[in-house]
Amino acid sequence: MYSIQSHDPRHPANLICSLSNQFFHKEWCLGTGGAMSIEDETSNCIYVTPSGVQKELMKPKDLYVLTKGKEKNQYDPVYTPPLKISDCSPLFLACHEHKQAKAVIHTHSQNAVLITLLYDKEFNISNMEQIKAMPSGAVDSTTGKQINLSFHDNLCIPIIDNKPHEHDLLESLEKVFNEYPNACAVLVRRHGLFVWGPTVDKAKIYNESIDYLLGLAIKMDQLNIPM
Repeated sequence: MYSIQSHDPRHPANLICSLSNQFFHKEWCLGTGGAMSIEDETSNCIYVTPSGVQKELMKPKDLYVLTKGKEKNQYDPVYTPPLKISDCSPLFLACHEHKQAKAVIHTHSQNAVLITLLYDKEFNISNMEQIKAMPSGAVDSTTGKQINLSFHDNLCIPIIDNKPHEHDLLESLEKVFNEYPNACAVLVRRHGLFVWGPTVDKAKIYNESIDYLLGLAIKMDQLNIPM
């Protein structure tokens, strides 16, 4: 059974509000920009941010709660606050469904926007220490744990073109799933970044690491330092 109010700081509703506040102060979710979803494995529910709410002021009672419907790829709202659900929700649900993501983060950082003006179809970077925080897509056959990229490996993040509304990006996102099966993120030109992960902690680490690497690439371009 789902719950909105909890004293547990690791409860999905509390995590979404806490992380949204952190991302606001990083200037990744200013105004009402940005969104997030977290799947609660104990209740099989997905908590999703609403639209049009300042992220640093958001409360657990503002969040939508969705549960798996009877039809394939269908999610039904089981808790609906007096707010509109994020227009990103179809993208979030696609990540939960097709990538088995437990958390999806969408930010509007300046780095994520600017990098899409410097690169065309993909952002690629290698030989940077922070790359080691990113997943390779491979799994250790002995431990079953995910293998991360190494220093010399290439991190590739696909770039898709923006649309008038976020839900219009679904087709492009699903194309990314097929063409980049190991990707854990996608950049949207002149818009921002979507990141998904097997846990909320991993998704946060990926988001922070990617934004750091995007910032490095922008500064290297400004200084004419070859990638």
